[in-house]
Amino acid sequence: MTTITCRYLIFVLASLVFAPAYGLAQGTPEPDGYRTENYRAPTPATLNGARVVTTDVARQIWNDGSAVFLDVLPHAPRPTNLPPGTIWRDKPRLNIPGSVWLPDTGYGALAPVMENYLRANVARISAGDRAKMLVVYCQRACWMSWNAAKRILAMGYPNVAWYPDGTDGWEEAGLPLQESKPEPQPVQ
Repeated sequence: MTTITCRYLIFVLASLVFAPAYGLAQGTPEPDGYRTENYRAPTPATLNGARVVTTDVARQIWNDGSAVFLDVLPHAPRPTNLPPGTIWRDKPRLNIPGSVWLPDTGYGALAPVMENYLRANVARISAGDRAKMLVVYCQRACWMSWNAAKRILAMGYPNVAWYPDGTDGWEEAGLPLQESKPEPQPVQ
């Protein structure tokens, strides 16, 4: 092979090896609005206006009792078309002890009834204190928590912490999880 061909081949191979790492270093950019599809995908490293917390920081906040933890993982309801007598068992949700589970509030577009559900519950759990720290999470690589945290910021709550590793990071750190029940949702 000629020297030029050999250099070109080395360049192409190096590009293939290092391009994915370069792409990961660039990260996922924050969208202008809310993520409305493919919710289980890499999330940005930031959320404008929110504090992004690691598992260690989330644990410190949890130990201090200085915040309300909000789990926004969706919840599958009992199907309405099940034949009579069919046994239905909810899939258990293990979340950070003391959390409030507000399912289905992390979608990119919320029906007005769900937006009101989120707004009313955030007002209730913060006892009307807009400065109360709210730690929003679900699972790692899940846009639901990013969307919900962004929405809560837009509602005028300035002390929002987004915990992107969620229950996955919490469990990996050997921290306790407990079975949770979702806050009652409005009929849609």
